[in-house]
Amino acid sequence: MFNKSFSVIISKKIKSYKKAIKVDSDKSISIRSFLIGSISHNISKVENILESDDVFSAINCLRRLGVKILKQKSGKYLIYGKGLGSLSIKRNSTLNFGNSGTLARLLIGILSTTPNIKVKIKGDKSLNKRNMSKVIKLMSEFGAEFQPKNKLNLPLKLTSSEMPVGIHYKSGISAQLKSAVILAGINSFGTTTIIEKKESRDHTENILLKNSSNTIKIKKSKKKQNLIKIYGKNYLEPLDLYIPGDPSSGAFFTALTLLNKKSLLKIKNVCLNPKRIGFYKLLKKHGGKISFKNIKKKNNEIVGDIIIKSSKLRSIKAGPKYYTSSTDEYPIMFVIAALTPGTSVFTGIEDLANKESNRIEEMKKILKQIGVKCISSKNKMIIKGLKNYKFKNKTINVPNLSDHRLCMSASVLGLITGIKTKIKNFETVKTSCPSFLKIIKLLGGEFEIKKN
Repeated sequence: MFNKSFSVIISKKIKSYKKAIKVDSDKSISIRSFLIGSISHNISKVENILESDDVFSAINCLRRLGVKILKQKSGKYLIYGKGLGSLSIKRNSTLNFGNSGTLARLLIGILSTTPNIKVKIKGDKSLNKRNMSKVIKLMSEFGAEFQPKNKLNLPLKLTSSEMPVGIHYKSGISAQLKSAVILAGINSFGTTTIIEKKESRDHTENILLKNSSNTIKIKKSKKKQNLIKIYGKNYLEPLDLYIPGDPSSGAFFTALTLLNKKSLLKIKNVCLNPKRIGFYKLLKKHGGKISFKNIKKKNNEIVGDIIIKSSKLRSIKAGPKYYTSSTDEYPIMFVIAALTPGTSVFTGIEDLANKESNRIEEMKKILKQIGVKCISSKNKMIIKGLKNYKFKNKTINVPNLSDHRLCMSASVLGLITGIKTKIKNFETVKTSCPSFLKIIKLLGGEFEIKKN
């Protein structure tokens, strides 16, 4: 954690390959397993977790809150659950969420309804810039207080509710906000009701349904909306989970294979939750040779292998319905669009402006460096893909943005085009995909690491 800063320089095209790989474990499920395990009873066991900076931030915060977490020689983690409402920390201590928006919102949810919590909360430079107004507003409905008042970003002081009572919430596209409400509702009196107008990631629900179904009930309403009910103050059973591969991390190697000539890739044991594979479905629709094999259900999640072959893609039309199931993959989709002939259009993407960076504007700057025309607005990106790209005297420079998805996207762009690409602050990739460079090397990609 908190690795020294380094840049990655790419100056050669990657050659054709035929490989099978495993990608890093799923970050969303890893973080949730530690958080839910900590407020469950007895000892939870979690195997194959993502050992990344964001997950270590979660472990460190929970240890400061009095949770015993041990790693066994086998690699399995043991979480000694304290039960609902039992997390504790010395008043006015500080919790650091690092770069993780998921950890920030979900742990704020848990702490807001945990008795006697008065704590300073902060993140790294990037996370401290992100707007937290929605989670502040929701947790205030449970009775939590945040200081200074009217401040919309970290650092903040959080004082938990003395008498949290379940709320009624109409959720949008954010799985993090929905999960924060679920986790706050678990330790509140009465019932918390969530009407899910647009379906988003459901890993929190899947974990609870598998282990503590007395806490959560989900049913479809007549309007095809999910009605989620959280029954507060119920006993949470310990977890026993195996974390599958992260489809968001797999997307970058998928893009590399689709764009690279005469290449074939098999990504083994990946989470294929329907709410996480919008990227793969979208590219299949636009000519991508992608298939799912060995599909099975494990721990309430669908898991399988992804087979990818080099493809002649068509320009991409991605409407708002794809956003929730491919949120993290838009930067790499912009790269694919730039190298695919025709005009690609992405709509309903306004939330990309409140990620680790403004991913609409920053990707636009990167693509502009190689002559790709992009037109953007608050919720739309139009990319005019290059037909026959030959790049002379072009370079790509990615500044220190503290955004892992942009670093990985620019890497793929450099490896496919052979343009000299210098990416600063590359250590931020370790927040989500610490094996990224190792896998690129396995596939035959060449790069230089330069310490800053």
